Amino acid sequence: MARFLSAHGYDPGPTQRPLVAGALAGALASAPAVGLLLVTGALAVEARIVGTSLLGTIAIGVPVMAMAGAVYARLFGRPANDPRAGWLFGMAYGFVLWAAGAVLVLPLVSGGKAAAGTAALGVFLSLVVWGAALGALLPFLQRPLQEKLEAAAKRSRTGPTEALPQLGSRTPI
Repeated sequence: MARFLSAHGYDPGPTQRPLVAGALAGALASAPAVGLLLVTGALAVEARIVGTSLLGTIAIGVPVMAMAGAVYARLFGRPANDPRAGWLFGMAYGFVLWAAGAVLVLPLVSGGKAAAGTAALGVFLSLVVWGAALGALLPFLQRPLQEKLEAAAKRSRTGPTEALPQLGSRTPI
């Protein structure tokens, strides 16, 4: 897998903003996922398990999925920006989130409660659909958020020393 990712160039460039684009794509991709959760009745089951209302569950879920989108964009880097394959990376990421979240974390947090039957299928499908939508949206949201190269070149500081204040160190290397 590493060789495939390196063929695309893994790290986002200095003008890209993968976290912002990923968060926006994750939040927007929540719409079809919530629709699927409503149709299958899984949203009501999740709300009962978590102990909130339907709107409360959505209000908690959308920011969580936005953060998951930011992690996706950072984790996959440039391959996530490929409009031909991003949806597939997104589906795989959605599957991993389902396996980690709905199958492992939710029962641990809720005292052993988990969705079953149609609701469980709805949770699975919603995360895979969310991932596909995330992967499909990210390349198109990434482009308008990129800083123009000309603007980046005009900054007074560039290179590794630009990141030092962000890391808490004020001394040059």
